[in-house]
Amino acid sequence: MSGRWLGPLREALDAAPGRVTWFVRDDDGGWDDARLAALLDVADRHGMPVDVAMIPTETGPGLARELIARMDGSRLRVHQHGYSHTNHETEGRKCEFGPARPAGAIASDVRDGRRMLLERFGDRLDPVFTPPWNRSVPELAPALVSCGITVLSRDVTAGRLGHPGLREVPVDVDWFGGRRGVRWTREELGRRMATAVAAGGPVGLMLHHAVTPPEELDELDGLFALLAAHPAVRTRAIQEVALAA
Repeated sequence: MSGRWLGPLREALDAAPGRVTWFVRDDDGGWDDARLAALLDVADRHGMPVDVAMIPTETGPGLARELIARMDGSRLRVHQHGYSHTNHETEGRKCEFGPARPAGAIASDVRDGRRMLLERFGDRLDPVFTPPWNRSVPELAPALVSCGITVLSRDVTAGRLGHPGLREVPVDVDWFGGRRGVRWTREELGRRMATAVAAGGPVGLMLHHAVTPPEELDELDGLFALLAAHPAVRTRAIQEVALAA
């Protein structure tokens, strides 16, 4: 695909009065390892930091070793993505940490999931948490803080929990976003990125490698190339964004 869809974003960056912080979060680490590796290869080519949200029950020792080895030569970061990416709601929108569950069960899953990932990654694991489906009840916040997790990343439309001791770094552009089940065109995606830049940032881009067709990696390659080369862009990991806030 032609890179014309990036035109609005390029123009917004050219017009930015100062540097705009960008971060990239890729969800569902532990699913489709080959596609994850392919995405990370694209990011590494441009020195793009990527925060991979790892599902504890799906993260085996082999994958953890591969990601740790990759970290030494890239800007890859990993953090916790729920516990097992299970929907516990019987009605309404999917949610792993939703109203159908008691606070004790939520806290137990957070604690057990963090323990599992610490066993895999040690101090390479960032104190960041992304709930599956980007939503949760307020009871999630104290469960995170009690486990030493200091940063929550959800979708901007989920609002904020506003809990003391918990910084929030939401994503505001979804690569797979759309309306009524129809994905945005690339042109609309480019305009949405431009709007986020015009708002001043930080701009957070959400990816899902396991459902990203191989042909879309070329489009991501073009986006990462633009972000890496443009003087108005500052690329950061989620933890870095949180500490700078």
